[in-house]
Amino acid sequence: MTGPASATPRERRGLFQLIADIPGLIRELIEAEIAALKAEIVGKLKAAGIGAGFLVTAGVFAFFATLVLTAAGVLALALVLPAWAAALIVGAALLLLAGLAAAIGVAQLKHGVPPTPTQTIDSVKEDVRVLRGLRKRGAS
Repeated sequence: MTGPASATPRERRGLFQLIADIPGLIRELIEAEIAALKAEIVGKLKAAGIGAGFLVTAGVFAFFATLVLTAAGVLALALVLPAWAAALIVGAALLLLAGLAAAIGVAQLKHGVPPTPTQTIDSVKEDVRVLRGLRKRGAS
């Protein structure tokens, strides 16, 4: 007699406990989604910052390349000697470095811009879909 009679209050208490746990579970889900959102945005902004740094580096190399090429032109006009050829080689190398840094910077910016948290948005959409599915099943 004690077996079936004692199982019924436990089941009811368990069901009520599960129902009471739903708000806490939803709160935990929302907190987890917000944490994922923060992590994704920080990652994308970090990539954008690295890309911007490489673009600044490209600008610095381009500036110095312009100075060297200007000095090469002056040397070429003032002295028709092999010294200007060396200055042209250095200037061309600096321009190549500037191009490389610009390419890396643009690639890094493409990874971080726009800083839309697409993974978190997809995860939230999936959560909403699951909750709607559960609600529809519970209403049937």
